[in-house]
This record gives sequence, C-alpha cells and structure tokens, in this order.
Amino acid sequence: MFAVLKTGGKQYKVQSGDILRVEKIAADAGEKVQFNEILMVGSTVGTPIVAGAAVQAEVIDQIKGEKVIHFVKRRRKHSSQRTKGHRQQLTLLKVTEILEKGADKTGVKTAVGAGSVDAGKPAAKAVAPKPAKGGDDLKKLSGVGPALEKKLHEAGVTTFAQIAAWTPEQVAAMDQKLSFKGRIEREGWIEQAKELAKG
Repeated sequence: MFAVLKTGGKQYKVQSGDILRVEKIAADAGEKVQFNEILMVGSTVGTPIVAGAAVQAEVIDQIKGEKVIHFVKRRRKHSSQRTKGHRQQLTLLKVTEILEKGADKTGVKTAVGAGSVDAGKPAAKAVAPKPAKGGDDLKKLSGVGPALEKKLHEAGVTTFAQIAAWTPEQVAAMDQKLSFKGRIEREGWIEQAKELAKG
C-alpha cells in the first residue's frame, strides 16, 4: 500500500520501507515522527486530507543537500556581480508504517517542519516574548531597527549589559542564530553596548 503525504510544501509518494529526504524536521536521529497531512492512501483520495490516516517514519539523520551556486550579473553595470552558495537542510527518514485509519499519536512525535502543520490542531500564532521591565532601547546600537530589536528580544537579549558581556563564542552563536553574518563585529556592538551601559 502507498500513501501521498505533504510536508515542507512538497508532496511525496511513499511505501513502507522507503528512504526519504524531506525539508528539515525538528527531530533527532532515532526518533519516530508521524505525518498527519495525508492526501491519499491506496485508492482513498482525501478532501483535501484523508481523515485519521498517518504515515510513521524513523529519523535516520539530519543532512544537507547538494550545494547550489546562485550567480547574478547585471549587464552594463560595471562590477555588478554576486555569487552565493546554499545547501538546503534536510532530514533523512525511513518510512516504517502507513496507517489508513486510527492513527495513534501516543509516543510518536508529530512531524513539523517547513510548511508543515499538525492536521489535528490549528496553527498556533507565534507570540513574541515581551522584553523584561527595565530593558534597554537596543535601537540605539548601530544598524539595529525595530525588526532586529524584536529578534534580539526573542533570543532573550534585552539589555546593553548582556551584549557588552558577550564572549567570541556567544557572538558566533548569535551570528548563526539570527543570520547576522558578521554584523556584530562589523558594527562594533560590544564596544557601543559598553559605552551605553555606562551612560
């Protein structure tokens, strides 16, 4: 028996025992995950999904896809060219079971990745945590606007003292977490934060 499941904005036709590469799912190697957005099972076609159907799989590993080179060059614009590389984060799965009815969720993690939502529950609205009382105005830092300040608050950074105390490892982790790509060192946030924390 085969099933057609949807995850990460894509559809996959699977059978028990298939090895599958899908958009990254928040699960560790060895964990069992369950897909609830099933569009078709055998000859049963969903409207849009098949009620009660599920596909269970075991996570083999978190991997990266092939490197894709993106090159942009504008004609008649001297020195206007840009090369970017990208490797998509993927999850390697082994399909263990296709459940046509009575999908059991006990002990199995619901697979939620890019574009996937648990079919049984409405998508919860993301609520940004409010900055702690007495938090500093991080927009005083060079290059920080309202959007970037919100990201810093979500990461738990609300004061200049926190930024001033960052170690090189914490700077690298924050660069990676918030896709800053060297902005912290380039803009001199730590030095600015030290001055602002004093004043």
